[in-house]
Amino acid sequence: MALFSLVLIPFVISSDVASACQNTDDFVGASSPGDIIIGGLFAVHSEMLHPEEHPIKPVIQNCAGFEIQIFLQTLAMIHAIEMINNSTLLSGITLGYEIYDTCAEVTKAMASALRFLSKSNTSKDIVEFKCNYSDYVPRIKAVTGASYSEVSMAVSRLLALQLIPQVSPASSAEILSDKIRFPSFLRTIPSDFHQTRAMAHLICESGWNWIGVIATDDDNGRFALESFGVQAMANSVCIAFKEMLPAYLSDNTFHTKVDRAIEKIVKETRVNVIVVFMRQFHVLKLFKKAIERNVKKIWIASDNWSTAVKISTMPNIRKLGTVVGFGFKNKDVSTFQDFLRNIHERPTENNKFLLEYIMLLSVCAHLDNYDFQMCISSQSQYDLMQNVENKHQIWRDDFLNANIEPGFIHSTILAVYAIAHAIKGQCKDRNCKDPSAFTPWELLEELKKVTIIDDDKEIKFDSKGDMSSGYDVLLWKEIDGHMEITTMAEYDPENGYFIFEDEEKKKNFCTLQKVPSTCSQHCRPGQMKKVTESPHTCCYECVYCPENHYSNRTDMDYCYRCHNKTYWAPVNSTTCYRKTIHFLGWTDWFAIFLLLLSAFGVVLIFSISAVFTKNLSTPVVKASGGLTVCYIILLSHFFIFLSTVFFIGEPTEFKCRTRQALFGISFALCISCILIKSLKILLAFSFDPKLQNFLKCAYKPIIIVFICTGIQVTICTFWLVFRTPFVKQNFSIPRAIILECNEGSVVAFGIMLGYIAALAFICFICAFKGRKLPENYNEAKFITFGMLIYFIAWIVFIPVYVTTFGKYLPAVEIIVILISNYGILCCTFFPKCYIIIYKQETNTKSAFLKMIYTYSSKSVGSIAVSQISLDSKSSSSRITAPDSCNAEKSSVNGNCHFQVPGQTPVKEEVASKSAARTLSRKRLSSI
Repeated sequence: MALFSLVLIPFVISSDVASACQNTDDFVGASSPGDIIIGGLFAVHSEMLHPEEHPIKPVIQNCAGFEIQIFLQTLAMIHAIEMINNSTLLSGITLGYEIYDTCAEVTKAMASALRFLSKSNTSKDIVEFKCNYSDYVPRIKAVTGASYSEVSMAVSRLLALQLIPQVSPASSAEILSDKIRFPSFLRTIPSDFHQTRAMAHLICESGWNWIGVIATDDDNGRFALESFGVQAMANSVCIAFKEMLPAYLSDNTFHTKVDRAIEKIVKETRVNVIVVFMRQFHVLKLFKKAIERNVKKIWIASDNWSTAVKISTMPNIRKLGTVVGFGFKNKDVSTFQDFLRNIHERPTENNKFLLEYIMLLSVCAHLDNYDFQMCISSQSQYDLMQNVENKHQIWRDDFLNANIEPGFIHSTILAVYAIAHAIKGQCKDRNCKDPSAFTPWELLEELKKVTIIDDDKEIKFDSKGDMSSGYDVLLWKEIDGHMEITTMAEYDPENGYFIFEDEEKKKNFCTLQKVPSTCSQHCRPGQMKKVTESPHTCCYECVYCPENHYSNRTDMDYCYRCHNKTYWAPVNSTTCYRKTIHFLGWTDWFAIFLLLLSAFGVVLIFSISAVFTKNLSTPVVKASGGLTVCYIILLSHFFIFLSTVFFIGEPTEFKCRTRQALFGISFALCISCILIKSLKILLAFSFDPKLQNFLKCAYKPIIIVFICTGIQVTICTFWLVFRTPFVKQNFSIPRAIILECNEGSVVAFGIMLGYIAALAFICFICAFKGRKLPENYNEAKFITFGMLIYFIAWIVFIPVYVTTFGKYLPAVEIIVILISNYGILCCTFFPKCYIIIYKQETNTKSAFLKMIYTYSSKSVGSIAVSQISLDSKSSSSRITAPDSCNAEKSSVNGNCHFQVPGQTPVKEEVASKSAARTLSRKRLSSI
């Protein structure tokens, strides 16, 4: 295997800015010996100074901007290691540490990481290049850090060469969960995926959808912005603008871009919520400008600065509006606070950070509160060494405690304990005082399986190397003139909802919703969004829901459609209404009127029956076909009136099947009976021998009635069997459902009515031929009128029935049934009832004989006159043929008669009188 050594160039820290270090030990910020060494990477300073000379040389420079919060994290790591060494967790094994300052700069962090990779137990910091590092023993076994995701990404790629475990208490970029690119990276905090989703949920639940985002232009800021954009889109939140600020304060464009961001915020008046993914020193610069411009918004803070005391104590911070942030869950850090009380007694030889802090206390001792904080943050290492002379140390016990960020402190301690538990697992059967007892990659495998008890809960790394412990939702509130960072709620990342401890905290959350931050006004229930020409879906117009559509929530993208068959909705509706069921009900005034007409018809039928029964032996009743025929006809009329009842009320299968069949068969029976009466009249009064012979042969009353009615029964039977009527819901009216009977087959319905019409037409023809009956015996004439009424009614019915819809459609057929039924009933029976009641003198046998005799005499005379007229025409052409017997015979006696012009047929008159007497007797018996 090819092997060569790379000797690290030593860096020595000196008082000269351009030349920073002379040996590698000066490069270490804090250290302590031990059997197993853990490395630490923390951005104790916010920036690394850059030389102004040219050309630039590859020298690690001094740093500026002392960060109290991150300095406290280094102390938390030291405190955790000392607690483990003083406990029985690692019996007989001591942990040591080497902590380096990255100065929030990747370059310096990489220099520290190179030293981590150097081989253990060598006098020089040598990193061996090998193809296989399985047996390689580096200087440290694991690393805690770094403070920022951008630094962790670079360092993790380098540490992955030897699979040295890196456990970060602060780097939250979502990309670090990718175990393909960062196989040795773990963290004791949730991924930014959960944070950005929590932010999107908060914004959505607060009713905001038009927001701005400001982030640093580094890996952490860009990845956070990308993740938040996805979550915002999923929650229908639109980003009005995105502003990226330089990652380093030394960038010449930093202040210009801050001013541009402030101008954008001021210009976008509809944006009242700003999400900020930046480091603390970036936020300080931004807020300083915002206070100068009187910008008052709701600021959503990321975990980087949500608990930053130096920001919350800025002068006039209350003028900025409201700050709502997401921080890592607060835990009990009382032991660490106790540790800080005695920090001034600790030696500073091996802790340059502590030494620098003590020097800063002396330099800034004359300042109070925020100015004191800013003084500490603004001192560079070079300035500090120049100003520290002749300064007295003044210790401030409360300052460190006031700047504790419990979430970060706890996650740092948790990272150290996770590494310690993994070391314990590796040292069960090994002598871990020997640095080569186990390798970092073996520790990494053990670390992935570690379970830690934290507040009586078991926590461990998930498959992505994260610990999803959740977030505290923080609210910056002004209490007694000071800005306090309070916990408003907890966010459960697994279930994705907020948990409020009490109603007061929930009330604070609801207060946020009063601040609008929308591109458009909220669409009320009954309205929907109509997207405008804007590329953002959050910018829209509110339009009313159309008819038969509704919306029951605010800001709906579309209106729901009502179930069109059973529900309806007006324009601008918030709900659907059930359609009312319509049918011709029993309580409807028109239905009552029709029922009264039917009932009156039934009364007439019973009255006529009573009159005919009482006058059974009178000629009028006998001439009407007798009581049996009259009763059958009246019974038919009764069933026809009864059939109208089935057209009223809620339609059922039984009603739909019964009503047309009952009407059709009853009407066919009625017309059949009237038909045999018409045929009987023709038979009695016809003077045409051929017609009489045909009628005598065809006149079989019972057979005719059975056949005519049976055909209708057959039609109705086939109809009910093959295409039976059924109940149908008619949705043609928008707000109602009409229950009606579907006839099943329009053809069958038409055949049924057509057959009745055919019978009525035959009856009409027969009755029409007998219309010139005797004055007191005018039944054929009234049958003709009755049939005419029937035809007129049903001819009018067809177009009216076709063009009518709604619940009154059955009423149209009822009216036609009543008109035709009343017409036939009245024309058939009223004249007879009139004679029976008011013309009793004509309702006798003698009166009938006299009437028939008179009618017969007139009929015979007219026939004779017609014959003589014919004979005269014949004789005028053939006077010389007296012996011929080819002249027309008289229909009276069959003799031959000759007519000579100028003669009077005396014999004809005598014969006519004799024939009249004979015919009158025959007609009476026939009737």
